[in-house]
Amino acid sequence: MWRKEELKSQGSAESEAPISFAVAPQSSTSKAAPATGSALPVSPKAAACITQGIRIRGEITGQEDLFVDGTVEGTLDIGNATCTIGPNGKAKADITAREVIVRGHVEGKIDGKDRVQLWNSGRVAGEVRTERLAIEDGALLRGKVEAGKPRAAEERKEGVSSSDKSRHNLEASSRAAVI
Repeated sequence: MWRKEELKSQGSAESEAPISFAVAPQSSTSKAAPATGSALPVSPKAAACITQGIRIRGEITGQEDLFVDGTVEGTLDIGNATCTIGPNGKAKADITAREVIVRGHVEGKIDGKDRVQLWNSGRVAGEVRTERLAIEDGALLRGKVEAGKPRAAEERKEGVSSSDKSRHNLEASSRAAVI
């Protein structure tokens, strides 16, 4: 259901910014949904939103920022943009983006080219690969993490042997922190 009030609130910026519509679930006891205004937890940078009550299965691709506060199953590939999983968002998906912000629940692989951020309400089960990882106190992360710049090219240049690599991996795993 599109609400005319949202279009009026955009004013003259209508020609410059893309128009986004929010879908509000209706209950059987009320014929019209109340105007919520700024009550929706939408990211100010997000060009596209999947709001609460929306469920998508399949492949989502794009090049714009995405805010997910509904349910997504499949793959999310938004290239060089930011993907935010909102506090009500649930993603059972493999996510690829420049930056991934998790405030809800994610089950699957997360590949954040620059950064992955887990807020205190964030829950992740799966693999995380990124250059920078930020985890707030209270967030839950279960799975495999690869953070930092890729070292494979550096190791090949230095000529590190496979036995040295395995010894280094053993030492690193013994120092790993439990999250």
